[in-house]
Amino acid sequence: MLPARMRTIEITESGDPDVLRIGERDVPKIKDNEVLVRTIASGVNGPDMIQRKGFYPPPPGASDLLGLETSGEVMAVGSAVKKWSVGDQICALTHGGAYAEYVAINEEHCLPIPSGVSEVDAAGIPETYFTVWNNFFLDMEVSPSALFLVHGGAGGIGTTAIQLGAALGLRVFTTVSSPENAAFCQNLGAERAINYREEDFVAVVREAGGANLVLDIVGGEYIVRNIKASNADGRIVQLAFNQGSKVEIDFMPVMLKRLTITGSTLRARSDAFKARIAADLEKRVWPLFAEGKLSTLTHACFKFEEVVKAHRMMEAKEHRGKILLTFD
Repeated sequence: MLPARMRTIEITESGDPDVLRIGERDVPKIKDNEVLVRTIASGVNGPDMIQRKGFYPPPPGASDLLGLETSGEVMAVGSAVKKWSVGDQICALTHGGAYAEYVAINEEHCLPIPSGVSEVDAAGIPETYFTVWNNFFLDMEVSPSALFLVHGGAGGIGTTAIQLGAALGLRVFTTVSSPENAAFCQNLGAERAINYREEDFVAVVREAGGANLVLDIVGGEYIVRNIKASNADGRIVQLAFNQGSKVEIDFMPVMLKRLTITGSTLRARSDAFKARIAADLEKRVWPLFAEGKLSTLTHACFKFEEVVKAHRMMEAKEHRGKILLTFD
């Protein structure tokens, strides 16, 4: 018997982590193509921080609750659902709403928990894998010898990108803030971990032949430096702007190198597009977990009542891998 009410994490007002409170709402009603999932764990991600501060409003039709990824048990299925049954264990990309005991999810955005991955750790997979796969590998031909420069290598996006790049045979270079993070990233498969406090990543990457792919979450001065570090026909993808989004750029090198510079957000994309990513991940990436080429990297798990601590840890940027919230 499903309960009528559920516990949630609410934003009382825009601000720092202390604005988060435990609340209560009705359990969501599912649509014909949705499943209702009892949450086991949910991932804490950068967009959650931005939304909490009031700068990332949910798109039309999305839950106003935080949480873009989850793992859990299917408790009910819509009349048109074909892939899932009550009792199935899944992980999923959500449209928001994962900071709650129950969440309604499009059935095509759910994936089986990969072989060898725990139910809790699986919550930290979807958001970063959907993001990295969509921007660098979905419908794209990438040479196995390509040099993939990943900024912020020790974080959730960075660790996913390093592992995927290495598993697919790319030369992965990454930037980190400490020798400890450098060793951590090299253990994940990075050929070179560049401590940006001691070395110039542009010089290191250019000496290695230049970057064919660049994943940037930093922005600011890195935008111009990424252009300098890129090889001809390189692709630079901007996923965040931790140091700001307004810079002055000389576009002559962009033209001469035939560079592609693009940005990306995923939450507002269509259900059909997300479903296509999910299908490609299940076919091409999920087997890599079973083969031992990919692994989950959970830095810390907090009970959902400790969400303030989880957000403070995320903002301190001292974690390696994913931060998760667990639900009883």
